[in-house]
Amino acid sequence: MTIGNQGALALPLNVRRAAAVDSRARATSWKRNKFLVHPVPERGMSTRPVGAFPIPRDSAASPPQDLQPCVDWFYSQHEARERFRWALRDSLDELLDGQRTGRWCYQHLSKTEKTYLGTAVEVNLTKEFCIEAGVDLDWKVAGADLDCKFSRELGGWEIPMEMYRCADHGDQSGRADHPALLTWFSDDRSEWAAGLIRVTDQRLRWKKPDASGNSLRAYNRDYKRKIADDGLRDIFWLWGGIQDDLPTNHLLHLAPEQRGRILRDVSGQERVNQLFRELAGRVVSRHTVLTVAQQDDSPKRVRDARIALRPEGLVVLGAQEAHPAIARRLKLPVPAKGEWVSVRLAEVGRDADRPKFWLDHKWWAVAHSDEPIIPAPAIPRFKLPEQPN
Repeated sequence: MTIGNQGALALPLNVRRAAAVDSRARATSWKRNKFLVHPVPERGMSTRPVGAFPIPRDSAASPPQDLQPCVDWFYSQHEARERFRWALRDSLDELLDGQRTGRWCYQHLSKTEKTYLGTAVEVNLTKEFCIEAGVDLDWKVAGADLDCKFSRELGGWEIPMEMYRCADHGDQSGRADHPALLTWFSDDRSEWAAGLIRVTDQRLRWKKPDASGNSLRAYNRDYKRKIADDGLRDIFWLWGGIQDDLPTNHLLHLAPEQRGRILRDVSGQERVNQLFRELAGRVVSRHTVLTVAQQDDSPKRVRDARIALRPEGLVVLGAQEAHPAIARRLKLPVPAKGEWVSVRLAEVGRDADRPKFWLDHKWWAVAHSDEPIIPAPAIPRFKLPEQPN
């Protein structure tokens, strides 16, 4: 018997619930867990040369007195610099959504998503530092209203009318010359920067005088203005200027042949296995694993990779149990939660003059390229056995 839409509503509740579950499975099955390929970008994330912008790399300058409270606020936050750079990294990674899309660089985003990146940066910094909402602007920091601006191009920040005082703006004029937090990062260069400036009418761009000698403000279509070249010199750069440690986008910075060996149309497990082969000795983030596996249960692929790679002498160390202790003994980066580091091991003698650890009645060290491949030991569940002197 055929039941129309109206008849379907009369089905028992348990049947309708079962149908809803089945519908969800059918709706997602066509795309979920299927490998998606994206091209290597032909252009960089930023197009303006960094060297053409007046920004220091290790400045010891003191902030202007009017910005001192805001600077002090950022510097007083626990591990502020580390948290700031990771908030920038997370903002892009969230938009890439590699687990579902397979995308691994800024250039893979749509035009709309690229526009939203600035909002994502502001949202993530707001949550990371628990920043209060302002009265006239989005933030309140050290008692002052403040706006956060992001640009992928140094100098590309766009300032709205409400951020500064101007007699010609009428009701759209700001009630004060507010400070702005200017943020920038380049995934291509693994660099980032954050600076503060007090926005004023004169520090923003003006058009060249017309035939009558009148100067007009250089608005864009949204009536926003960029900072004038002279005004750029008034930015106080937090932590001394350009920072060179934006958390690395491994898939972007891999050699093409390495990336090709990882991102193949094989099983997600095989891709994750290859990821740890190619990135041995380097910390691998959860986002990278999600992007490579492109599966709902991507983290499980790491656990299975440990089993698959042991015959090749590779161990995959995480942040729990005996893993951090082994990483420290081998002088490797110690993974944080949601990170892993793989390494090929070799059996060495007790007197070997290299970092090593004791397990299964043997000494183990990071294998040299010319040392034979032997199966790696199983890492104990809780802690390493007592290490002989």
